[in-house]
Formats: sequence, structure tokens, C-alpha cells
Amino acid sequence: MTTRLRRIAGNSITHVAFAFCAMGGWAMFANRDYPPGRFLLAGLVQGALSACLTLFLKTAVEQLSRRMNGTQALWAPPLIACLASSAILATIHALSGTPEILKTIALPLAVSTSYAAIYNYSLYRKGSGHDRNR
Repeated sequence: MTTRLRRIAGNSITHVAFAFCAMGGWAMFANRDYPPGRFLLAGLVQGALSACLTLFLKTAVEQLSRRMNGTQALWAPPLIACLASSAILATIHALSGTPEILKTIALPLAVSTSYAAIYNYSLYRKGSGHDRNR
């Protein structure tokens, strides 16, 4: 991979833009049986939420991981991130009138929870989580 391509791939703006397009597109697909105004709004809302969650998820997992010890540091940060993401996604979609809330948030929630779990595990291993069993 070239240096320029690595820089683009590692850029936060790239990650945010990808999250907006991919998850916003998913939301439009999940709501495709409804009038264009409804599925376009669902896509815009999910795209914006995914972009914001992408920016904050990494930091939240890092902060939570630092504050916990033992096996709690392994399972609690991704669980808390999942629950918080679920509440935010469901609430904002309900407020915006998204027709198919569960279908709309299923994929973004699965992706963000998987990311949080994998990233948290890498932090746990690096922080010698096995030494945290105090």
C-alpha cells in the first residue's frame, strides 16, 4: 500500500465519510418500501449518527477500559458501548419517524458492537488485562 493510500485509509475523515455513506445507504435500503421522503430521511439520520458514533466509539472504549480491572475490563466497555449506541440510535430514529427502526439499526449496531469488542480486546491484551485481575 502506498504512503498516500495508507494516510487516506487511516484518516478519521475517511472513516466518518465511509460510516455516513455505508450505514446511511443501509438505512435507505431498510426503509425502501416507504415513500422517498421517509427512506431518505432515515438514511440521512443514520448516516449522521454513524458518523458521530464512529468519532466517539473509539474514545469511549478507551476511557471505559482504563477505568476497569480484571475480567470486567474485558466485557464491560463493549457492552456499555452497545447499550449506549442502541439507546441513541433507537431514540433518534423514533423521534425522526423512521418507519423500520429495528431493521435500520441492526446492521450499524452489529458493526459498532463488533468493532468495540475487538478493539477493547486489543486494549485488554496490550494493557496486560491478565495482570489486572486484582
